[in-house]
Amino acid sequence: MQQLRKTLSYLVDYRKEAILAPAFKLLEALMELFVPLVIAAIINQGIGHHNSTYVWWCFALLLGMAFVGMAFSFTAQWFTAKASVGCVTSLRQALFDHIGRLSYSQLDKLGTDTLITRLTSDINQVQNGLNLTLRLLLRSPFIVLGAVVMAFFVNVKAAIIFVITIPILSAVVFGIMLITIPLYTKSQNALDKLTKTSRQNLTGVRVIRAFGKEADEIAEFDQENHALTKINEFVGRLSALMNPATYIIINVATIFLIQRGAIQVNLGHMAQGDVVALYNYTAQIVVELIKLASLVISINRAIACANRIQTVLDLEPDMTYPQVLNTPAENDLAVAFQDVSLSYNHNDAQAVSQLNFRVQTGQTIGIIGGTGSGKSTLVNLLARFYDATHGKITVAGHDVKAYPAGQLIDKIGIVPQKAVLFEGTIRSNLQWGKPDATEQELWQALEVAQAKEIVQGKAGGLDAQVEQNGRNFSGGQRQRLTIARALVKQPDILILDDSASALDFATDLKLRRALKKLAHKMTIFIVSQRTSSVRTADNILVLDQGQIVGQGNHDHLMATCEVYQEIYYSQFPKKGGH
Repeated sequence: MQQLRKTLSYLVDYRKEAILAPAFKLLEALMELFVPLVIAAIINQGIGHHNSTYVWWCFALLLGMAFVGMAFSFTAQWFTAKASVGCVTSLRQALFDHIGRLSYSQLDKLGTDTLITRLTSDINQVQNGLNLTLRLLLRSPFIVLGAVVMAFFVNVKAAIIFVITIPILSAVVFGIMLITIPLYTKSQNALDKLTKTSRQNLTGVRVIRAFGKEADEIAEFDQENHALTKINEFVGRLSALMNPATYIIINVATIFLIQRGAIQVNLGHMAQGDVVALYNYTAQIVVELIKLASLVISINRAIACANRIQTVLDLEPDMTYPQVLNTPAENDLAVAFQDVSLSYNHNDAQAVSQLNFRVQTGQTIGIIGGTGSGKSTLVNLLARFYDATHGKITVAGHDVKAYPAGQLIDKIGIVPQKAVLFEGTIRSNLQWGKPDATEQELWQALEVAQAKEIVQGKAGGLDAQVEQNGRNFSGGQRQRLTIARALVKQPDILILDDSASALDFATDLKLRRALKKLAHKMTIFIVSQRTSSVRTADNILVLDQGQIVGQGNHDHLMATCEVYQEIYYSQFPKKGGH
């Protein structure tokens, strides 16, 4: 319940609407409760005494009550919509902002698919639950209790049937509610798994077809889908019990009511209109209890989803940042790693261990190694996407942990392995790192990245459209545009994390020559599996199983590092020399 209260705290800014919505619903309910009494008066006084004038006056009264009730209902709906949509919008924004503050390790543990479900399906369930709660949580019980009170005004003995029936109905409704609450949490967790499987299949559909694995993937999807269906079917069966159970109880109560009413009418102790009024109150109770049952189901779902959302919001970011950089520089190096090690889950094997190297400003550093050797981990540590579990990393002489949020990344331009472009224009993508970049700066970056001809070949040039994920560009074109985006930023440190893998050798050579001219302006890290890409670097770090096994220039490594030799000769056979 504490997590639910935290979620509802986002309703504070809409407290006025949250109070007025149920208040107007209660006024509407009040109009509804008087309708059976007016109908009873028509039967007893109007029809019973053949008084047509009285009937017409009562008809006018019913019509007026209907219009007033409708006005109250419309007003309540408006306040409800404003409160529920406003609250959920704030909650969604808070969740999105909080996710942005979580570290890479926390995001890895949660998973992309889980977070997408939280931001979409779970949020929508909370909105639906809140909407129904504001409209029905007070209205339905008010009508049920009001109908019982009105029944006592009509006939005390007959009203005792209501007193017996209501507790039984409440026990059925709330009993089913208590059983179904944990099941909705299981249902949403199963939905997470299904979303993950669906996303994996849709993003990797070409690979799946290339290896003829459609049947295996369909079987896996069917298994996850069946698990979700099984849970939902069980929940559905339990929820389905609510309506027939309430109908049975109410119908039995109605039989007793009519039977007792008929006896009282025959004895002259009760008027016919009173029996009709009691029956109408019974009908009102049935309708409202059915609404209440649906509300209970929606509230259960909303609570389960709110708890899942709050679980993410309760996660404290495990990376802290000072307000200002107030520590003196320890050295005049661009980058220094001192006995740096990292274990992603702290208890697992180390991804990298005992990394030691120093980089002068303006140097070009090559990082090479086999798959899984720790190349990307090294540059992720440099940008502080992860915190080292041991050792120290300095950038421009300062510990990376001493930089305020955003200040370190302002110094670094990163081109990740996966070239990602965002929907918009080429210009909007290039200006990510520097929103006020001039057109001249954009073209200069494009020229260095060997992407100038790509833009010139597009209708609209810099304002040419980029589709989602840059799907209207080839892999090599996306890579060159992402390199240009990092260069526009004019960073102190440029990291190319295997970001030229889709380029042909000629374009790669042109890119390296253009970057060499910028060496006096920035320190460059080139991560690659190609020895040709790092061969001219001032210093090359050779990684193997998370450790630096060689360090130096090309000639030095060819003479001293067996791992580097193996990589080189696998790409350039010995007959070609080196």
